[in-house]
Amino acid sequence: MKKLWDMFLAFARIGGLTFGGGYAMLPMLQREVVEKHHWATEEELADYYAIGQCTPGVIAVNTATFIGYRQAGIIGGIFATLGVVFPSIVIITVIAAFLTNFAELKVIQYAFEGIRVCVCVLIFNAVQKLWKKSVIDQPTTAIFLLVFLVSAGLAVGQSFYPDLFTVSPIVYVVIAGAAGVVLHGGNGKKEV
Repeated sequence: MKKLWDMFLAFARIGGLTFGGGYAMLPMLQREVVEKHHWATEEELADYYAIGQCTPGVIAVNTATFIGYRQAGIIGGIFATLGVVFPSIVIITVIAAFLTNFAELKVIQYAFEGIRVCVCVLIFNAVQKLWKKSVIDQPTTAIFLLVFLVSAGLAVGQSFYPDLFTVSPIVYVVIAGAAGVVLHGGNGKKEV
């Protein structure tokens, strides 16, 4: 029971202190899950995050569920998931009760502008950490460039034809997975 409670509290801290969605929570996930509790390695966390991004639902919730399940089965997945969503439920309920009355105030609008900038920095830091563990050789660099160029090209096209160039992130994950198999030879054996 202690491990379940530890998971609930760890993910509640992450859920309660992460502003800006799943990407912004990556630095906290790494600190709590990898460094503090050793529930996963950095590589495993990156894998959970990638899977969480291409499965239905919120990335943060999916990642918490994967980690909880890996640590303590179904009940672990439930406790981790409840932990990550509990603060949001409480905070959103409180904000919803008050924000509608104050949303038009300039000070609130300025605060949100500052928060958005902060979230950009947190996402940038998360990308740097993922980069160091993910783009490690020529094949992974090629995959990065392929996905980057495709997504950048589609983003440009989307600015002119929004309906024509909308692509799900799942497509990028599938392209990257297929490219990984092709570029590494598809032999099924992991090199050590």
